[in-house]
Amino acid sequence: MKPVRPLGLFSSLKLELATIIVTATAIAFAMCWFLLKFGWSGWIAMPLTLVVALSFTYYFSRGLTAPLRQMRDAAEAMAEGDYSVRVDLDSTRHDEVGQLARSFNEMAEELEHADQMRRDMVANVSHELRTPVSALQAMVENMADGVVEPTPANMESILNQTRRLSDLIAFLLDLSRMEAGAASLNIERFNVGEFLDETVEPLEIADAGHAHDIHMRVDGDIVMEGDQDRLRQLFTNIIANALKHSADGTTVLVEAREDETHGTVVVNVVNFGSQIPVSDRSDIFRRFVKGKTGPGTESGGTGLGLSIARWAAQLHGGTVKVVDDARGADFEVTLPKYHISE
Repeated sequence: MKPVRPLGLFSSLKLELATIIVTATAIAFAMCWFLLKFGWSGWIAMPLTLVVALSFTYYFSRGLTAPLRQMRDAAEAMAEGDYSVRVDLDSTRHDEVGQLARSFNEMAEELEHADQMRRDMVANVSHELRTPVSALQAMVENMADGVVEPTPANMESILNQTRRLSDLIAFLLDLSRMEAGAASLNIERFNVGEFLDETVEPLEIADAGHAHDIHMRVDGDIVMEGDQDRLRQLFTNIIANALKHSADGTTVLVEAREDETHGTVVVNVVNFGSQIPVSDRSDIFRRFVKGKTGPGTESGGTGLGLSIARWAAQLHGGTVKVVDDARGADFEVTLPKYHISE
């Protein structure tokens, strides 16, 4: 039987409880007066009145606390690994319990999503590890058996597989640092233009064959403070993501400017043509979420790159987000020009 909640017009739990208490008190008083007026003994009228008042309060208060009981049961189910449970809530309820139930459902949905993405990520990482390891094993065994010669081309192939393993391990280490919630920073002053040139150079080499043009546009001689290793992670992931989701032969624009009013450095990375729907702009920075593929593009990766980029920006007190831009997908990175120690 579904609990009755007749006080749905109230937006405050305190008002609902007060109304129930006042109504129960009025009923008890009227009933007691009525029974005594018709000659009932006080020893009978008072207990009967209390029973009626308590029954009324219990009956209607169950409708107020029903979501709390559901949340208790749902929390126990989630503790056992079932993240699919939700609190059954009336959409018209707007009191504190209703707000708590909605927040609980949102939390449960996020946990279910994270659990599913973690499962997918384990499967993806297992596949990503198995592929280069199998290739390395086969190549080394063939060389050991004398089937193939250790030519420069074969050694280059082995080196490429070890690089894949190294990149994957680096992603997993970065994920561990994100889970820990903190990382030490080696703060130094550097030139933004030179830093971006150094960051883009290996990406251009790795992009060989896709004919992408990375166009740099840096205003003036911008100098800022930060940890270059962490910031290189940030911009490598952002620019690599733009290249990965750009059709072959297109341009990726990297713009940098100084916002003197707010004391920040703003860098925009734009890949022309493609757009990211507003509804997806926050999701793409969640861990284990991969971008969608399109004509001439590839997704690849483990779904951690943009999460690591946002983490590196937050370590510096900055932000990274997708902004409206008619030219295409525009990732805007905002970083403080001078580092502020906590």
